[in-house]
Amino acid sequence: MKEQIISSVSYRQEEIISNILRLYAPNGIDADLTYSKGFFYKSGEVPQPKLKFDIAPQTADTVKADSRAVPLKNNSCGCVMFDPPFLATKGQSLATDVGNHIARRFGVFPTEPELFEYYRKSIAEIKRILKENGIAIIKCQDKVSSRKQYISHNYIINLANESGLYCEDIFVLLAYNRLLSSKHTNQKHARKYHSYFLVFRKNQKLTDAVRRNMDGGIHQTESAAAH
Repeated sequence: MKEQIISSVSYRQEEIISNILRLYAPNGIDADLTYSKGFFYKSGEVPQPKLKFDIAPQTADTVKADSRAVPLKNNSCGCVMFDPPFLATKGQSLATDVGNHIARRFGVFPTEPELFEYYRKSIAEIKRILKENGIAIIKCQDKVSSRKQYISHNYIINLANESGLYCEDIFVLLAYNRLLSSKHTNQKHARKYHSYFLVFRKNQKLTDAVRRNMDGGIHQTESAAAH
């Protein structure tokens, strides 16, 4: 029987996570650092993680822990899941029904700098607890906030590469629909109907090799332009 081809795009996050595990982590997820209510695992299609952490536990078997300081030893995990908040606001948007629903479901930081610093520290912690060649699965989403475009997935990839996490793959989760506020009538950017599952491997040699190749291409382009 012909093996099913794995696509990088899906409308179902369970399918994406299952495919990531099939390709990169057949032994499953050792630790979910932002477990919440365990939405990824409710259907049973994705096996439950061996360890569950969350800064505000919502299940009896979830350990209270900040993803920036997880009570695990260095190099102890083969696969880690991280689904961080993507919103930052303390403005009027939280007063709307849509804003309140999003904040309750996904969490929110007061400012963009605090949010992106949280990403940086959490990625450093993920690197610490991952075994060599271990896999990190990070869900993230780009956004427009206060009419500014934040390409968050690119920022996270750059942070991870700088820390020694090699980007193995990118999966795109498409949304059937999105929660939209009726107050925004003068649209300036395309609506975001997708999010990402980024797959990283803890491997400094791979990260350095890719960086050298990319830097070499930049230098060749600059040299050609100079002539």
